[in-house]
Amino acid sequence: MIVNAQVTSEPRTYVDRILEHWHEDEDAEALVQGAQRLTRGEARQRLFRLGHALRRQGLRPGDGVGLFLANRVDSVLVQLAVHLIGCRVVFLPPEPGPGELAALVEQSRARAVVTDPLFAERAADAAGRSVHAPALLSLGPCELECTDILEAAAECPAERPDGVPAPAADEAVTVLYTGGTLGRPKLAAHSHRLYDTLMNSVEDDPQDPHESRATSFMTLTSGTDRVLAATLLTHGSGHLTSIQALVSGSVLVVLPEFEPGAALAVLREEGITATMFVPPMLYALLDHPECVPGVLPALRRVVVGGAASSPSRLQQTVEVFGPVLSQGYGQSEALGIAAFGAEELASKGAERPELWRSCGRAIADTEIEIRGESGTATLPAGQVGEVCVRGETVMLGYYEDPERTAEALRDGWLRTGDMGYLDAEGYLYLVDRAKDIIVTGSTSDNVYSRVLEDFLLTLPGVRNAAALGVPDEEFGEAVQIFLATAEGADVDPDVVGAAVTAELGDLYTPRKTVLLDRLPTTKVGKVDKKALRAAWTSAPAHTP
Repeated sequence: MIVNAQVTSEPRTYVDRILEHWHEDEDAEALVQGAQRLTRGEARQRLFRLGHALRRQGLRPGDGVGLFLANRVDSVLVQLAVHLIGCRVVFLPPEPGPGELAALVEQSRARAVVTDPLFAERAADAAGRSVHAPALLSLGPCELECTDILEAAAECPAERPDGVPAPAADEAVTVLYTGGTLGRPKLAAHSHRLYDTLMNSVEDDPQDPHESRATSFMTLTSGTDRVLAATLLTHGSGHLTSIQALVSGSVLVVLPEFEPGAALAVLREEGITATMFVPPMLYALLDHPECVPGVLPALRRVVVGGAASSPSRLQQTVEVFGPVLSQGYGQSEALGIAAFGAEELASKGAERPELWRSCGRAIADTEIEIRGESGTATLPAGQVGEVCVRGETVMLGYYEDPERTAEALRDGWLRTGDMGYLDAEGYLYLVDRAKDIIVTGSTSDNVYSRVLEDFLLTLPGVRNAAALGVPDEEFGEAVQIFLATAEGADVDPDVVGAAVTAELGDLYTPRKTVLLDRLPTTKVGKVDKKALRAAWTSAPAHTP
């Protein structure tokens, strides 16, 4: 089954579009982080100064620049400055250990690494291991011996750098880390087409919110919005949020670090109208005692994405905040795949409850197919297979990695590694990551961890849940669940196991249940299943 939508691209770059806004109403706010508040005019001048400062470090169009940054206003500006002067952004996320971080810098061929002073030692170690010997630049004063790029920028002209060629169609302008084995990271390389699609998604928003068309992750239709970047700016979710806000002319408010109480305060005090959360962040916000109906009257859009979401938690979000919830599905290899607009979800979800499990339909200029094990046969509606995608948001390939590019991309189609199905109307339902499927039982059947986790989150006292397959002598794998329980809740693992069996069948019955105060999360806020898997043998468990 295929779902298809088309848009056209604009000739200007997304940085040009941002600057068009920043040349208008120069005293209006553009970027905010706590007490730091930059007007459009100030942001524009600081961006130009940073562009000149980077050039003075010997950077030229096409050079790679690693960005190892915390959530700060200056992090937003330095990322824009790298693209402004025609260089390639290489996002360096905080998750990898020293060896993999060094391999990422090396494989990306970064000529320079811009680091937050907090990460300077790790950045220096990674840069020092690279045979390309990238320059180390600090975004502010640093104890190590490196150039403070903010101090250097203060001495540069506040005029736009000239002589920057337009990027070629097949040129990698942004590289995102997707993980991998130690010493061999996967770097998803994207062209300017990704940003053309983002601009179009903002500018082509329909006036009728119920109009049946493909949308983007978060459509911000006017410059009056105030958007909170709560996820990491060096992660695809934070990058999408910040860029869509800026190309729409909205004010971007940066949250330095997520903590539910602090996030709630910023959402309220800054009058945030739109934001994006990964599911564990959203759940933590909903569980905060001050998160009650009416607490955020200005909020009109909450996008949830980056990981599987619980239908019961999504419905709770609407109960607390109103019909503001949008779903988005993507990955580093294809930052936009499917989306579900808030108005559409609110109107159709009441009539078709199963849609709360869907992540929407194909976004603009994207095709989705469900394919079988061979990767070539297209499956009919309702049948589970691998989600395959083709469109403008799909990566060029893995940077400097033709072998794994050939495995992932076939005839322009990306094999996502996600398992799911399409219904007759083109709504996409994800059931698992291919690598997270638990194969168990006497006939080696599939247990889909997302199906199990969604059900567990409907049970009283369960705030978050994760399901893993663990080694089992009889069946190869057995189901083990981890439950984060609410304070004071009396969650009985036997009752949980019986409920799972009654609802999903014997195959899904957990062999072991681990009760925790909270589930570990990665730096980008997703449940860290690797950490759970590494610790499962020593964790206190209940065996039915």
